[in-house]
Amino acid sequence: MAYAKAGGRAEPGAQPVDHDAPRRQKMPILMLGALGVVFGDIGTSPIYAFREALHASSGAGLATREDVLGVLSLIVWALTVIVTVKYVIFVLRADNRGEGGTLSLMALARSAYPRASGAILAIGICGAALFFGDAIITPAISVLSAVEGLNVVTPAFAPYVVPITLVILAVLFSVQRFGTGRVANVFGPITAVWFLAIGGAGLYHISDDPSVLLAVNPYYAVAYLTTQHEVAFITVGAVFLAVTGAEALYVDLGHFGRRPIVAAWLAIVFPSLLLNYFGQGAFVMARGGTPRNPFFEMLPEWSLLPMVILATAATVIASQAVISGAYSLTRQAVQLSILPRFEIQHTSEMQSGQIYMPRVNMLLAIGVMVLVISFGESSALASAYGISVTGEMLVTTILLFVVMRWRWKWTLAAALALAILFGIIDTGFFLANAVKIADGGWVSIGVAAIMALIMATWVRGSRMLFEKTRKNEIPLDFLTEQLQKKPPQLVPGTAVFLTSDPNSAPTALMHSLKHYKVLHEHNVILSVVTAQEPTVPESERVKMDPINDLFMRVTMNFGYMEQPNIPKAMAICRKQGWKFDIMTTSFFLSRRSLKASPNSGMPLWQDRMFIGLARTAADATEYFQIPTGRVIEVGTQVTV
Repeated sequence: MAYAKAGGRAEPGAQPVDHDAPRRQKMPILMLGALGVVFGDIGTSPIYAFREALHASSGAGLATREDVLGVLSLIVWALTVIVTVKYVIFVLRADNRGEGGTLSLMALARSAYPRASGAILAIGICGAALFFGDAIITPAISVLSAVEGLNVVTPAFAPYVVPITLVILAVLFSVQRFGTGRVANVFGPITAVWFLAIGGAGLYHISDDPSVLLAVNPYYAVAYLTTQHEVAFITVGAVFLAVTGAEALYVDLGHFGRRPIVAAWLAIVFPSLLLNYFGQGAFVMARGGTPRNPFFEMLPEWSLLPMVILATAATVIASQAVISGAYSLTRQAVQLSILPRFEIQHTSEMQSGQIYMPRVNMLLAIGVMVLVISFGESSALASAYGISVTGEMLVTTILLFVVMRWRWKWTLAAALALAILFGIIDTGFFLANAVKIADGGWVSIGVAAIMALIMATWVRGSRMLFEKTRKNEIPLDFLTEQLQKKPPQLVPGTAVFLTSDPNSAPTALMHSLKHYKVLHEHNVILSVVTAQEPTVPESERVKMDPINDLFMRVTMNFGYMEQPNIPKAMAICRKQGWKFDIMTTSFFLSRRSLKASPNSGMPLWQDRMFIGLARTAADATEYFQIPTGRVIEVGTQVTV
């Protein structure tokens, strides 16, 4: 696959490119939207993060003052270093023309250091796979933990927690086909109310024991880690629950821009989270370390049911953000040829990023519901949570080092120092979560491993198929020269032959000459190329290269965040002198029938997996939005 050169970015020390300039006038609106989409996951962590960390620290016994201050200090500094320093200050600056996420960072790193393109691709695949491992757990643990608040209202609700959770999730996944646009305008206000509510509840209870504010001192975190050897490692794994969702700041960068995300975090989200965690800590210390579910137990009785309803709404919004992120990541993977084509439905005429992918939605729904039924409670699911996220954060650190060193032109010492700092923290959290593999962590690791195998198989199989077919194809320049010297019978109209290799004669063209023994008056060899940047300017969309009177080579460039639309791009060709009539234009596509071979270079089982993936790929006619009445498919059998 050929790639266009990625777009430029200002280096530190130079005047930075301001991707947010057009957004300044809408800053309050964008901040509100960011609250609903970007911070839904990390914003609902107080429901279970402090509870699980405290349980890991104290076991079945009472939580001591040292336990509370140590756990709180770990949470405070995890939020400060990982989210505020790593993501807000550094990672959000590594945008790819305003877009973020693992694959965007991977594309940026590959363009910055092409010598290690293959290794960077492998690292990016690992990061994307880990995201999918997290995507099936976040909706399950978020909604389940919120509905469990009903147990605090009255234990009589206990048998109905799982059924209610399943109903909420079923509704959530079933409405995805309508798109998020219709309900997105209420996400922000609901989440804003949520942050004000949790911040207010925490602020009210800090007065129960104001000494809880001492946890700001990192001494208590260090003292806890050095004195509680038996449980410190497990506690660190539970503390990480407080920062899950940090990746969303980067994934959703393209939707809102850096400034609104940073402003919302510093002005609303970060203070609200700190207040709530401190409030929970003060509440526990004031009651002798006895509360088992401090988030809900510290609320006044009259506010319990409304807070459960608000928490459920907030967790549904958090789940929606992860589901939408899975759609976006899948589309990026398809565009970068890491996954086969999937059916993509656009749900908004105004926002191209609002899409719906039926197959991805179905697989996510099944996986999430199976998890809820299998684990039954959020405490059990907490063991499965965190491993994939920590792995993804470690991938981000590695790719960020490449960008800092070779794109931002930092000195090796500076880039390495920062990468080692973040890497030590990420690795520590990863190892702390890795001990939970037997208790449920195998779920996210298993899903990530399956996705990594699928993506690696598709990349490797596609490359081998391309190389094999290229060996058997005739050079295009040679064929066009021979046909001009001795053309066959010419027929009116234009023939467009789609091919991934613009230098070789397309299979469809060769079969057309062999069987029909005719040639159109105008023939276009068309290649669709995905650039390593999210969008491609219209001025760079089409490149036309006349070969001779009968043939022309056309290359269409699309960003990995764009949906290829060949007819629309052809309209640009008119401005460049290609006069065509769509009603006299035929599109020729090659449809390969793949057969497994023990001599392909891949194991036979991987051959069969690649063939199975190829068969599930969405139809090229629909994917490239070509009028179905103008398409001719020519079949050929290829052994891989």
